[in-house]
Amino acid sequence: MTGADVLLLALGAVAVGAGALVVATRHLVRAGLWLVVCLGALAGDYLVLTAELVAWVQVLIYVGAVVVLLLFAVMLTRAPIGPSDDLDRPGWAAALVGGGSGLGLAVLLIDAFRWSRVDLPAAGTAERLGEQIFRSWVLPFEVLSVLLLAALVGAIVLSRPDIGRRAADTAVAPADGDRTGGDGPVSAASAADEGGRP
Repeated sequence: MTGADVLLLALGAVAVGAGALVVATRHLVRAGLWLVVCLGALAGDYLVLTAELVAWVQVLIYVGAVVVLLLFAVMLTRAPIGPSDDLDRPGWAAALVGGGSGLGLAVLLIDAFRWSRVDLPAAGTAERLGEQIFRSWVLPFEVLSVLLLAALVGAIVLSRPDIGRRAADTAVAPADGDRTGGDGPVSAASAADEGGRP
């Protein structure tokens, strides 16, 4: 086992542990920070595998954009960031589904590869990666950017309580005892007199 293998296993263990803490923590901001650790460890794995461009894309897009977007959405919407008793559910069902899925994937991968050796392809270049992204994968790339933009716009709209309040005030205004006619407000008594005339 070489030093690169040891480093790869160590970074993988950090990524798995941080990912488990993302799911297990009851504080939303701490979950976002553990997600930064997990994604940073994955970027370190990419560096060990000599995929420098993918590692820096991981840092710039996931750590620098997605996690920051998550934290800004939490802050802008003023969402509760601590534990919420009314949303707590028993965790055994999720643990059962997650454990079963992980066990099934492990059995599938072990049965597919066993102890066979897989020859790695030639090292990629930034030119080849750019060709694949902007030719074969350009539609998912653009859809992802629109999705992130929509999430940011939605967070900004939810953080502005005055937008919804104007519509609510307009709807409640005629119900305060007066109704508006063509010549201005008419009192409830005059409205009753008008209703009693033939």
